[in-house]
Formats: sequence, structure tokens, C-alpha cells
Amino acid sequence: MNKAVILVGGPSRATRFRPLSMNMPQPLFPVGGKPIIWHQVNKISSVPGIKEIILLGVFEEHVFQSFLDQCSIEYPNISFKYLREYTLLGTAGGLFHFRDVIKRGNPTNIFLLYTDICSSFPLTELLEKHEQTKSMGTIMVKKVPKSNHSKFGYVVADSNKDMALHYVEKPETYISDLVSTGVYVFSPKIFDLMADIIEQRSAEINSLSKKAFREDFEETPDFLRLEQDILQHMASNKQLGIYITTGFWRQIKSAASAVPANEEYLKHAKSSGSNLIAKETRDGPTIIGAVYIHPSATIDPTAKIGPNVSIQARANIGAGVRVKNAIILDNVNISDNAVVINSIVGWNSKLWPWARVEGSPCTDQNENTVAYPDASAFSICILGQDTHVRNEVFVRSCIVLPYKEISSDQHNLILM
Repeated sequence: MNKAVILVGGPSRATRFRPLSMNMPQPLFPVGGKPIIWHQVNKISSVPGIKEIILLGVFEEHVFQSFLDQCSIEYPNISFKYLREYTLLGTAGGLFHFRDVIKRGNPTNIFLLYTDICSSFPLTELLEKHEQTKSMGTIMVKKVPKSNHSKFGYVVADSNKDMALHYVEKPETYISDLVSTGVYVFSPKIFDLMADIIEQRSAEINSLSKKAFREDFEETPDFLRLEQDILQHMASNKQLGIYITTGFWRQIKSAASAVPANEEYLKHAKSSGSNLIAKETRDGPTIIGAVYIHPSATIDPTAKIGPNVSIQARANIGAGVRVKNAIILDNVNISDNAVVINSIVGWNSKLWPWARVEGSPCTDQNENTVAYPDASAFSICILGQDTHVRNEVFVRSCIVLPYKEISSDQHNLILM
């Protein structure tokens, strides 16, 4: 029997995902036609022996209740549970705090996934590699260009690429081209290691001789960081196996990064023949490439949609509209001859006739930043909830907070 834990964070964490996270928790934001976390749940459900999926975070319980109820219907053979941390315990401290719940039923393996990632999630292959190496844990890694050396956690592998020799979080210099993807599988022995580390840390804190230092010490003994406290220890002691994925993977840290993640999931769904992908019909709009259209959305036959577009529930797309590389959220109204390119249009927003909302393509260099000295470097254009763009107005590479009416051209600004 196997289990999985997904770390969903909390409302104070996804600040780079604003203004989208002001209305919806980042894990529930739709990419590729489904919530970010659904893609993880869907892949976990196909792993042999999975009996329970646990969401772990600091959101209030009701936030994920509707999603978990839907998952229980969609995957009736899997149990779903949400566990809430009432104090910040670190990325591994929450796991240890709820160890008895996670270990209940004596699972053979425990998957651990961060929620802010987009991937093909080859979890069955990861599990097979884990069972081959017989290590305490196995980390899924991805090869990346050398120029990204300070963005991720890096793994130095042995000559056979089977075991980790070192793990370093965001190094200042290049040490490896293998980065952690935020996807792991552990044996239950991981909790024994956590207990040992906590015991050692408690002894160190209690032995501190300076009272002032003890008062300023912010971390409690049961505060554990997965990367720095656990993975580094495992790698140094040859307890961390490696699985190198060749599938797609990227982080979803910022609001802008939701657009390329949407593209990855749509392309994957199209290549796998998923029924999520819209098909062009004789009396429907022109469809280019991979496009998701919610059944309740209304689209004029003269509109041109795609590639890489998700249109959510009850959206209304008028005549002559062009939408490309974009996410159109619930209840959006795009009037005749408007254009949306490289953008996210927030819930209940409206584009009046001939309006144009356009951003620059999202790249590794601009996806996590909102201000640049060079205006040409601006990224995806993001309209917050209930934003109205008036007739013939051009909004380019802007981030617009909710409840704004834009009646003149705006370029490369944060509109508050």
C-alpha cells in the first residue's frame, strides 16, 4: 500500500502569484483546464497501490473541501484528507508532526510533491527506480542549462546517476546540471531520520550558553526544512536515490508562469488524445493547436482561438475575437474584435469592442519579476478580477489589480 502527500502551502506564501491568488488559492488555479493540484492528483491516482492522498498546508480546512469532495467522486478507490498546520513547521516539520496519520495503515512508500510545479509526473517510473536502489528516499531530478544555477536545489550524482552524493539549495556557483523537481518518494524510515535530527537540534539549543541567543532563536526544535535539513543529510550518507525525468517540468511560482504551464498541460493532453482538448467543428470557431473550452463557454463562430488557450466556465467570446496563448477565467466577456495574447484575464472581467490586451512571452528570465528597467522585458499581461478595458484601449504587459476600469492605453505598468 502506498500513500501520497501534497504540500499546498498557505495564503501567506503565494505572494508572487498575485493578483490571481487574491481570489483563489494558488493550488486551485486552473491551468490546462483543471486546477494545478488536480494534475498531481490525477497522476498519483494511476500509481499502483495508492490508497490515500493527503493535502498538507496552513489554509483553513474549508478551502479545499469542495475540491476533495470532487476528487472522492472522480477517484472512488482512493481516500482523501486535508491536514492543517496551525503553526509554521517548515517543509518537513509538518510531515513529522502528522507522522502517525501518514504512517497509519503501514504504507510501503510515501510520495511527497510540492504543489507549485507543472510536470508530466512519471511517478510509476520514479517508484520503480526507488525500489531498485532500495534507498530511504528517491528524488526526481531534471537536467537544466548551466545558466540557472542559482534558481533551484541541485543534486550532485554518482558516476552511475543512481545515488546523490550532495544536495545544495540555490548554490552561488555552478555545481551540477541536475535540479530537484519537488517530487520525491520515501520509505517510512524517513520519520526515524527526522526524529534523530530533531533530537540533535534540541540538544544543541538546550546547550546554548548565551540567554540572549536563545531568546532570538526563531526556529523551534521541531522546525524542519526538507531541503537543507533532510535531503542534504540523506545525500551525504548515500541514502538518497536519483530518478532523472525526461518529461516536461517547470515551476509555477508567479502568476506569469501559469501561462507556460497551461501550454505544457494542453500540449500533453493533445498528444495523449485527451477529451479535454477542443476540436474544430463546421459551425464553431477556428481552433489552432491545443485549446481547452469549458462546455458552458460561448464562442462566436467567427472567433479565432489558439494555440495554447484555456477558456473557463461561462466565458463569452464575441465575433472576430482573437485569443492566443492565454487563460480566460470564469464569466469573462470579450466583446467583438477584441484581442488577447500572452495574457490572463481575471474572473468577471470585460473587454469592450476592439480592446487589446497583450503581454510578452513568458521566459525563464522574466517569469518571476514584475518590474524591469528595460520595458521590452515585461512579461505576461495579467488582469485581476472584475477588470474592464474600454473600447479600443490597448493594455500591454501590465499587471492590473482587481476592480479597475481602464479607459486609456496602458503600457508596462502595475495598475493599483
